[in-house]
Amino acid sequence: MLLLIPLPEATDQAVFGGKAVALGVAARARLPVPAGFALSVDAVEAVVREDPEALAALAAACTDGGPRAVRSSAVGEDSGAASFAGAHSTVLGVSRPEAVVAAVRRVHASGDAAVARAYRGRLGLGPCRMGVVIQELVPADVAGVLFTRNPVTGAAERVIEASWGLGEAVVAGLVVPDRYRLDAEGRVLERATGEKDVALRAGPAGTEEVVVAGQAVHAPCLDDSQLAALHALAGACDAVYGTTEHDIEFAFSGGAVFLLQRRPITGG
Repeated sequence: MLLLIPLPEATDQAVFGGKAVALGVAARARLPVPAGFALSVDAVEAVVREDPEALAALAAACTDGGPRAVRSSAVGEDSGAASFAGAHSTVLGVSRPEAVVAAVRRVHASGDAAVARAYRGRLGLGPCRMGVVIQELVPADVAGVLFTRNPVTGAAERVIEASWGLGEAVVAGLVVPDRYRLDAEGRVLERATGEKDVALRAGPAGTEEVVVAGQAVHAPCLDDSQLAALHALAGACDAVYGTTEHDIEFAFSGGAVFLLQRRPITGG
């Protein structure tokens, strides 16, 4: 039984789920994906039922103690037909092996949560088969989401929403993020600063909300060089995935941009 493999080796969506395979494609193409590994659907089930081999393999992979992001990778997730955005859990900032195990169980359980069941029912999908991605947590200075087509108007432009700290502050609606629009050539069409009064940071026991004070609340969190880097990242995804339709989660840390997640743009 395959327990866990490095992300670049994840190629079978029926075994590892959509998110793991999409990140595997990016990692093999040397896009800036944080290092990590994928747990197969069977491996996740084994962790949940406390199989000793699965628990030992997971603990061995987490011995360095660095903070990690534990993300859902259900079969069918992040596909052209179903995004499952917000339907499944993400657990950030876990370090100790026992905390990683607990996070895997939490992500697995989210596949049977009411919101996930309702989404699957609306699309006529069967029971959830949950894989998991475990990656090094990027200590983000700024993070957010990037659409390569305007999700409201359908225009062929980059729409970016971003805030200070980890991107879950944007995804979970904890702040009013900054919003930027770029044309297809990367020229800035619009800058609208939000109200970024909270930042999520990795703490000793997971993530914690940190108050953002002073001018930073309304100051732009992305400068021209970062917007150019995001435009270039979108172009790199065009070449790797063979399409110009991307829903990207990104983070900047120490001046470098990281690709945290890539899925096709879907209607739901």
